[in-house]
Amino acid sequence: MAMLPYDDRDGVIWVNGVMVPWREAKVHVLTHGLHYGSCVFEGERFYNGRVFKLTEHSERLVKSGQLLGFTIPYSVAEIDEATRETVAAMGFADGYVRPVAWRGSELMGVAAQFNRINLAIAVWEWGKYLPDGVRLETSRWRRPSPECAPVAAKAAGLYMICTLSKHSAEQNGCNDSLMLDYRGQVAEATGANIFLIKDGRIHTPTPDCFLDGITRRTVIELARKRGIEVIERAIWPKDLKDFSEVFLTGTAAEVTPVGRIDDLEYASPGPITAALMADYSALVRS
Repeated sequence: MAMLPYDDRDGVIWVNGVMVPWREAKVHVLTHGLHYGSCVFEGERFYNGRVFKLTEHSERLVKSGQLLGFTIPYSVAEIDEATRETVAAMGFADGYVRPVAWRGSELMGVAAQFNRINLAIAVWEWGKYLPDGVRLETSRWRRPSPECAPVAAKAAGLYMICTLSKHSAEQNGCNDSLMLDYRGQVAEATGANIFLIKDGRIHTPTPDCFLDGITRRTVIELARKRGIEVIERAIWPKDLKDFSEVFLTGTAAEVTPVGRIDDLEYASPGPITAALMADYSALVRS
C-alpha cells in the first residue's frame, strides 16, 4: 500500500497564529532554515486527546531556538494553547505533534539574524515508531562534541547524521543505529536514548553531548519509583556484552526493547524492560 505523502493530506496546520489548510502550509524554497539549518523542532505524542508533557516540550522548543540564536515570537503558554487547538482541530484521539520553528526567506546567506522567525504546529496519526526487539547497528557517524554544535538543542541540522546512520542500518537489515559520541562512547540511537541493564541495575550514558530526553527523564523517575538503581555513566562499546537487557526511550519510540546490537543479543523484553513499558503506558494515559 502506498504511503500517504505528508504534503497531501486533509486537515489543518497552525502556522504563525493561523489555521492553514494542510496542503497550503508551504514555505519558499529560498528559506534560511532549509539552506542553513536554522530550524528547531519538537516531537510530542498525545493520548486520549492530551499531549504528554506538553509544557516541557514547549519550553525545550523555546530553549532550542535560543541556542540557535533566535527568539520564537510566542510564549510557552501561547505555544501550549496553539498545540491544544491544533490537536482539537484534527480530531484524533491519539497521535503525534510536530512543532517547528525556522528562519524565513527575507535574506539569504549564512548570516540572516533579522529574518522572520516562523512557527508551525502539525498533528497527525502515527502508530508504533520502532518494533519490539529492535535490531541496532553501530553507526560510523558520531555525535559531535559540545564545542562543535549546540548539542542541547533539538535542532534540525543535528539530525543529518541520524538520517545517514538510520539509512545505513536499514540497508543492512536493521531497524536503527547505535550512535557513539566523539570520544567513542555509547551515546544514543538516532532518535531515542538508550538504557542497558545488568544485575538488576539500569545504566545509561551521561547526556553531555546529546539530548537529555523528556521520555528519558520520565523513565528514570519510573525506575526509581520501583526502587531500581539508575546509573548515569560513560559506557564503552566493549561494555555492551555485559548487559542482559537493553531498551530505547523517546517520544516516538516510547519504551522499546532492543533484541540485538551488532552481533550481541538481549532479552526482548526482559523483566525490567517489560515493567517499565507497562508503567510508561499507564502514565501517559492516566
